[in-house]
Amino acid sequence: MAAPMHAGGDSVDSFSSPMNCIVLRLGPGQEIVTSLKQLVNQNNIQAAFIITCVGSVTNVKLRMADSVSIVDFTGHYEIVSLVGTLSCTGFHLHGSFSDASGKVIGGHVVSDLKVYTTAEIVIGECTKLKFDRTYDEQSGYKELSISSK
Repeated sequence: MAAPMHAGGDSVDSFSSPMNCIVLRLGPGQEIVTSLKQLVNQNNIQAAFIITCVGSVTNVKLRMADSVSIVDFTGHYEIVSLVGTLSCTGFHLHGSFSDASGKVIGGHVVSDLKVYTTAEIVIGECTKLKFDRTYDEQSGYKELSISSK
């Protein structure tokens, strides 16, 4: 059973768990967020995170740092970074994408990450933990809640 661990100084809960690796390769036209949701739901994954993702996309829909604006980008983009937490109860993904001139865009991934050539994704599953999303009055969003299975 994974037990909370405490960091030095102020008490901060953290959790430890063994990890299972899942590798996913998506091809042209597949949508990354939809594919991740399908994988998580079909395998009843309770607590996971993206270790790495490389590839390219033709569409990107991001919520920007103002937490309000949602912007659609169309074109050819290299996936520079895709990170986040995944579970059956919700996702939180951020990404960075570079265009043909090397200009980078990034933000909170909403959807529409349509694969151009490939997306190679390595996912770490925390086998003894459960991630939930619970409303946080301070942020106004559903935030990560961690518990032991």
